[in-house]
Amino acid sequence: MINMKHKFGQVIVIGLGGSIIYPDHLDIKFLSDFKKCIDGFVRRGMKFIIVAGGGRVSRIYQEAASKITDVSDEDKDWLGIHATRSNAQLLRTIFHKNADPVVIDTRRKIKKLKYPITIASGWRPGWSTDFVALQLAHDFRVREIIVAGKPSHVFDKDFVKYKNAKPFTEISWKNYRKLIPAKWRPGFHSPVDPVAARLAQSACISAIVINGKDLKNFSNLLREKNFAGTIIS
Repeated sequence: MINMKHKFGQVIVIGLGGSIIYPDHLDIKFLSDFKKCIDGFVRRGMKFIIVAGGGRVSRIYQEAASKITDVSDEDKDWLGIHATRSNAQLLRTIFHKNADPVVIDTRRKIKKLKYPITIASGWRPGWSTDFVALQLAHDFRVREIIVAGKPSHVFDKDFVKYKNAKPFTEISWKNYRKLIPAKWRPGFHSPVDPVAARLAQSACISAIVINGKDLKNFSNLLREKNFAGTIIS
């Protein structure tokens, strides 16, 4: 467990992993519990930008297309982007009373946060939803993003393949980027992808990696209490 050393501002940017929204099916219980959690913090006066990932549904379409024809990386990205848009519309519908009716699917589509919750999806090929979350943080002058996905931490190696993988509580962007490939590819798996990591390092934006399923830990983080995760800065 680590203690968050800085306070959140009024606006909090969350990259909600598609593996959390749609692991093998739509996780209705999680989505219901997530709504209750976020609504509770909205009542405290917080504002949220939530960027939806694509999850398994994006890979289902990518794999299906690849079985029928040769698919370019750009087309794979577009399939993934439209999956994030479906997930984003689902989140917007779930939060309808508090959410902006417009989903941010291109940069600067919304210039002012008029609602407690704003939902975003993927934007364009070569840009993951990690990148979108960081770009929105930069545009709205937010100092950090929360990466709420499957991994609970950044590890020194693939924690799925290697049971002895060691988690970091803190790591610099410079050292983090040494752990991941230099180039983005569709379906890439890491807490923050290479393109997003470059933006974060140059813009001096932190990323807080947590297990998105653990909403108690999520709440502790938002309350600025001890939480389990990794800060990349």
